[in-house]
Amino acid sequence: MNSQSAINKDVFIPGDERMLVAVEVRRRKKKRMSFLSHVSKGEYATFICVSVTNTRPLQLIISKVKQFRGSSSFTRTSQWTVEQLRQVNGINPNKDIPEFDLVFVNTVDQWVASSAAEKCILIQILYSACQTYWKGKAGSLVKVNRQGTLPVVEAGHSDSSPSSRTRQVRRKSLVVSKPPEFINCPSKLTRGQTEERATRSPMGNIVHRMNVAVGERGDRLTTAEDKTLGLVHAAHQLADNAHKRALKSTK
Repeated sequence: MNSQSAINKDVFIPGDERMLVAVEVRRRKKKRMSFLSHVSKGEYATFICVSVTNTRPLQLIISKVKQFRGSSSFTRTSQWTVEQLRQVNGINPNKDIPEFDLVFVNTVDQWVASSAAEKCILIQILYSACQTYWKGKAGSLVKVNRQGTLPVVEAGHSDSSPSSRTRQVRRKSLVVSKPPEFINCPSKLTRGQTEERATRSPMGNIVHRMNVAVGERGDRLTTAEDKTLGLVHAAHQLADNAHKRALKSTK
């Protein structure tokens, strides 16, 4: 089972969510203080994941998932709703680089993906999902209420621990919902997305688009795995033939 399938099984299926993408990352700059400061570097792997809930109203969620060394399971340590995402910064729109920033209402995370391609997959899927999500919000959820104020959401990331939920309540603040800004991202990742006409309901289209994207990504990964297996098989054959020739020459 690959990492994406394992993450989906451990984290998102039990939470009645569907994972759209998971990309392994590391921090570009260390935070001065961390709740994992006692854990030395290299003792866990970090993944940024995007998921959508199966229950309505559908919610788009960005999560931080970790796998600790020596463990086969994955744990969600933080999560944000898309309303708490303020900006996605691709750092350089003219060059394929693995660095990117995620700016939330209460924190800024600076990441380096395992490759520029992995970063592009994450941004492309997140952008498409955000566009579809906010089209649905514009049509049904973002309405001025009788007091003339816009809907609000709670700021702050969350995890499953009771102490964390208590801290969130104490730090609770309200922010106006608005779509995130995508800056310094190559145009190939965002071009044409806003002009696409949905043939399904806006919220249902999130799952459809993401299934297509994840399916295409899976096909590429399968092709790469097949090529790798072919190369390994060829290498074994060459080594076996060389060994046989060496035995013959000694007789």
